[in-house]
Amino acid sequence: MKRWITVLAAMVWVAGLAQAPQVSALVDTGRFQEAYELGLKLGTPEALALAAKGASFYALYQAKPEEKRTWFEKAEKAASQAIAKAPDYPEGYFERARALGRLSQFKGILEALAEGLAPRIRGDLEKTLKLKPDHAGAMVALALWHFELVQKGWLVAATQGADGSRVEPLMQKAIELEPDGIIHRVEYAKVLAAWGKKEEARKQLETALSLPAKTAADRYDQERARQELAKLR
Repeated sequence: MKRWITVLAAMVWVAGLAQAPQVSALVDTGRFQEAYELGLKLGTPEALALAAKGASFYALYQAKPEEKRTWFEKAEKAASQAIAKAPDYPEGYFERARALGRLSQFKGILEALAEGLAPRIRGDLEKTLKLKPDHAGAMVALALWHFELVQKGWLVAATQGADGSRVEPLMQKAIELEPDGIIHRVEYAKVLAAWGKKEEARKQLETALSLPAKTAADRYDQERARQELAKLR
């Protein structure tokens, strides 16, 4: 009897693993809510991380303003479930960092610091890079973590250990690893523009618009690039 239970469990796990690409395809085509629901249903670490990605993308790109916080919270919970099931799976940590990072923006700096979100985000990003040193998305997110805290002033930066000198090297390394990553260039341009490097920011945005948009998120990010480029003119 135990043997059959073990075999059945293995079959369920394999079936869930095989269906994870379906969740990924839903994310890529912009069906973010469906990706979230299917990822939760499948329940494998890979599917849960994709569910978190879908929830974050829905909140970021499609949700109404009043829905966004709830969907980032859903993303954080799904990513935490992925981590609980597979503590060595880097995407779980990355997706939780993404969700918590966006949540901190909604809560504001004082509430986010009071809840200890900043060290949690950094911890998840550093864990991602420990497990997968060439994770370009985590490099960009960690660069933004340093950038945004430094922008809040020296006191906040000092208490959280943020270092502005780490921002550009992380961004540049990510782009070197994934030169076709549209979101990397859009985020880098945001940093450059904030630092008064408008011509460099413009070049990054123009490159982002010249790259092929392979997913729905790419298309949304290219729209962001157009809006940011218009602000620089």
